[in-house]
Parts: sequence; C-alpha cells; structure tokens
Amino acid sequence: MSPVAEFDFIIVGAGSAGCLLANRLSANPDHHVLLIEAGGADDWFWIKVPVGYLYTIANPRTDWCFITEADPGLAGRSILYARGRVIGGSSSINAMIHMRGQASDYELWAQATGDDRWLWGGSDGPGETLAIYKDLENYFGGPDQWHGTSGEIRVERPRVRWKILDAWQAAAAEVGIAPIDEFNRGDNAGSAYFHVNQRRGRRWSMADSFLHPIAHRPNLTVYTQTHALRLLMDDEVHEHQRRGAWITARHRATGLRLLKNGHTIDVRARQEVILSAGAIGSPHLMQVSGLGPAALLARHHVPVAVDLPGIGENLQDHLQLRTVYQIGGARTVNTLYRNWITRGGMGLQYLLMRSGPMTMPPSTLGAFAKSDPALGSPDLEWHVQPLSLPKFGEPLHSFAAITPSVCNVRPSSRGHVRMADADPLTAPKILCNYLSTEADRVAAVTGLRMTRQIMAVPALARYRPQELLPGSQLVSDDDLQKAAGELGTTIFHPVGTCAMGAFDPHGIPRSADTVLDTDCRVYRVAGLRVVDASAMPTITSGNTNAPVMLIAERAARAILG
Repeated sequence: MSPVAEFDFIIVGAGSAGCLLANRLSANPDHHVLLIEAGGADDWFWIKVPVGYLYTIANPRTDWCFITEADPGLAGRSILYARGRVIGGSSSINAMIHMRGQASDYELWAQATGDDRWLWGGSDGPGETLAIYKDLENYFGGPDQWHGTSGEIRVERPRVRWKILDAWQAAAAEVGIAPIDEFNRGDNAGSAYFHVNQRRGRRWSMADSFLHPIAHRPNLTVYTQTHALRLLMDDEVHEHQRRGAWITARHRATGLRLLKNGHTIDVRARQEVILSAGAIGSPHLMQVSGLGPAALLARHHVPVAVDLPGIGENLQDHLQLRTVYQIGGARTVNTLYRNWITRGGMGLQYLLMRSGPMTMPPSTLGAFAKSDPALGSPDLEWHVQPLSLPKFGEPLHSFAAITPSVCNVRPSSRGHVRMADADPLTAPKILCNYLSTEADRVAAVTGLRMTRQIMAVPALARYRPQELLPGSQLVSDDDLQKAAGELGTTIFHPVGTCAMGAFDPHGIPRSADTVLDTDCRVYRVAGLRVVDASAMPTITSGNTNAPVMLIAERAARAILG
C-alpha cells in the first residue's frame, strides 16, 4: 500500500460534471483538488472530429462498453450501453446536442425536492434554472433573454444542412409540428435543427470547456488510468458537517481506495468526496462500498454501512425506435459514403473549411410533439438522420435512406443498476425494463404511427419514401408494440440511480427511494455527494448533458457557499 495522499476535495470521474467541479473548486488556491479518471487522455483525433463518435463508441479506449441484462421489453435482447471512459467522459463521445429540456421537467424536480430554485425561472416566474444555463453558455447568436455568452460551454448551430431533412421538416409542419428557431426556451413543441457543443466544427467537450483551460493550476491534481475501488469512511461526524441530508449522518466519507498503475493507494479528503462517475458508475461504487439496499449488499457479502434502498434503483432512459425509409431524388450520407471520390471530398471539406458531413452529430434535425393533445407539454421527440444502417457499428445501407427515430421523453418504466459481486472491477448488472408500463407501450405505438403520418404527406412525396423498418405490413397496435421491442435501443441517456428528493426538518427523506438532498448530499454519509446524472429524480425531455451541467453548477455553488 502506497503512502496516503491528502486533498481537500476528491472528485471521482472526469466526465461532464467532474470537469466543472474541478474548475470551480480549484478556483480557490487554498483548495487542493484531486480529479480521478479511469480512462485516459482525450487527445485522440477521433474524439475531436464530430463524426468520430462512430469510432469512440463501443471502443474500450474511450467507452466502458457496458452490456445490459436481457431485457423483456426488448424481446429478451441485451444491448450496448455506452458510457465515456476518457477525460471528458460521455461528453467526449456523445451526440454533442445541446438540449436543456423543458420547463415542465424542472417543475417535476421542484416537486420531488421541495426546492423551487429548480423551476425554470426567467420572466415567467420563480426559479434559477434558466439563469444558470445562461451563465454556463457561450452562445453563437449573442446574449438575449434566452442565452448568455460569458460561459464556458460553446453552443453553435450545425455546419451542414440536408435537402431531405428540410423536406422532412416541411412534412412535419403539414401534420401540425411547426418549425421553430430552437428547442431551448422552455417549450420544445415544434421542429428545428439541433444546436451543438462544437467550436468551429470540432467537438467542444466539457473537458474543453472546464478542465483544459485550468489544468495548469498547481492546486489541481488529475489521476488518469485510475480506478476507484472503494469509499473510505469512519464514524466521526463533526457537528459543522451536519446539514441537509447529513443531519442524521452515522458515517463520514474520508477518502478512497484506488487502483493506479497496478498499485493500490489510499487518498484522503479533508472536506468532501464527490462522486461524478455517472448513472452507472456512481451507484456501483457506493454499493461495493457498503451503501445501498441491505438485501443486495448481504447477498454479495458486503458489510452494510448504510441501508439506502434507492441506490441503483429508479434507472430511467429514453428508448429510441429507429424507423428507416428508403428515398430517392436526394443525397444522404449513404450515397456520399459509398463513392470514394465523394468520401474524399467530405474529408477535404472538413480539413479545409471545418464544414460538411464530418461535422455532423449523430442526429441533425429534431422535432417534439404530444402523443395526447391533453398533455401540458410534448412527450415525443424525433431525431432525424440523413443516413441509415442495419444497426450501430454496421456499414451504412447501399441505397439512399433516412432514419427518423422517435422516443418517449417521459418514460414511466424504471430499471436498476446492481453490483454483480463484491469485486469493484466487475461490471454491474444493468436492467432498463424498457416498455414495462402500459403508458410507455401506448406512447411507442403512437410515436410509430405519427412517424408514418409525417412520411406520408405531400411534402415528401417527390422523394418516394418506402418504409423498411418496422415495415408497412405491420398495421395493428399489437404488431407495432412487438416491433418497438424488437427494434428499440438506448439513446444513451441513463439517469436517476441516486435520486434527489425532499427531506423533513429532521433530515429524514420523505420517500424511501431518495438518496440525495437538493444539494446532492448523500443521506447519512457526511462529506459525500453524488453530482452527475444519477441525481435526477426524473429524466429531462431530450439529451441529458446540459442538465448534468446545471446540476454540477448548482452543487459547486452549494459547496463553495
């Protein structure tokens, strides 16, 4: 065992939240901060090129390459569950789509936590969510009532458009989904090209935003290729630490046991340990450390430090239903890529002008609508891609086609993340339980039917769309529900596995599933926070990276305050 190193704050995970926390906490030169990352540096060429996600996802160099348990809702299939394992975390391999979610999402957070600061805010009412988003952004269009320009997160418009996607947007308008300027104003109803986290045609990860500019600080230490094995805790809780979820603390987090360069070392935290390892990594580390459902821990012979039944439960994700339509009369990535001359032209366009298809995120055009007119805000989202392939990782189809994928952004199905055994190096078991509720099955069928409606209107007629997936021969609700399970897959938005919740004045959670208070403090373990997508009580409407940054910024302000 190597000698113990001491820091004020130790952050596990150099992903989106971890990079922001390292930036904010090390801004005070009196704070000695350690940032721990299991993966390596983010200096690989394909991380910076936007289309490089094709090479970084499912690659152990940059991805944990988790595989889910066989899911009854997916016809018994197991699927790849990509999570970033590199500096920048999932923001180094994700879709780069900048999506805040809707104001109604944050109403649910305010209800869950009893904290109205989570409300959207702005001129429409109380809350600070919009204000924090504006503080974080460096928006291409300049400052206005919706956006700021003084922040670190660069937000740009896409650098490529497609005639077939413009036609799809016009078709959506024919069925009542109107074009709008953008999705980030609190109500996403409509269609628009996604805004992206890029700078001049290159991926702009949260490491680019928050970590690399301050990596020179002498009070910031970064360990890469370092795996967190266990939390270290003792029973001494100081009175000044007894706040929020820590009022009834029986233990105090004092540090971590790490595996670094083949050696086991201990590191100590004088103030706090902060887990930012994501919705899979954070609950798993807690469970192998003795925090979690007592029955699960006992089954794997892990001594129970604190029985917290919510750790690893409440897993939520967006299930993407990929429909494929062959088209004619318009270019798609399929047709460009199959010709070596046009393929070379795409590369040359990127190298010379930082534009064209190589700057493209996985999905370019989006749309939001309601599955039921009685709903207060949209619950269906489309990601429309000017390409198609049998499944991720396989070659593109040889013919021109598009992929309008639809997902229910407010799923009621809940899954879990559970340790497989007591070894922290063994991957946890992930079960999403997609389509396990009647409401989610109804939304899936509605989404597939609405996609067919859009594809059948006159605006797309000249392109002669032919449905290949799920297949026009499938007509009944039962057929479409079965197809949803057979073609559905994750869109890589896991959240909720260490959920925030409300506490009474005595520091007791009002729900047995609550793990964190509104400042991300872990119930009954002083000096320990979880600051990442795990903290979301309910999933937001759309991509989850921006909401993670909201959580991280609020947590940083709470710690420093």
